[in-house]
Amino acid sequence: MTTERDAGPVNNETSPAPRERFYRRERQSIPAAREFTRAALEDWGVRKETCDDVLLCVSELATNALLHGVPPGRGFHLRLFPYGDGALRVEVHDSGDGEPRVEWSEGESGRGLLLVSSVADKWGVAERDPGKIVWCEFAPAGRWPPTAPRTA
Repeated sequence: MTTERDAGPVNNETSPAPRERFYRRERQSIPAAREFTRAALEDWGVRKETCDDVLLCVSELATNALLHGVPPGRGFHLRLFPYGDGALRVEVHDSGDGEPRVEWSEGESGRGLLLVSSVADKWGVAERDPGKIVWCEFAPAGRWPPTAPRTA
């Protein structure tokens, strides 16, 4: 597990197409983002164990965006990138300022990035104008087919 500044994803011809969607600043956006992600992961043939970790991270990053990064009247953008080598990157773009950081909290909230940092192989923050991109990545380790989405 590492935290880094963003170098950005590199997609190639063997990777399935990235998926992305915009969500409004409303509570139902979190389950909608999870369902969108679940469908993409199923299309790409991602194993259940990895799906569970990715869905947890999407929930945490999207929740953080809504609570801390999305001003009223705005929303967040979710992007999913499969890499040709079998890795996966999740990005949540928001227009808020601030620097996300991992903190331990005794309360029921405040541990989202702690969960992301413990589940994802890497995570980090990239600048965006306005706002930021909080991302995480999952290494392949033979966990899913790297070349093409599954066909039904």
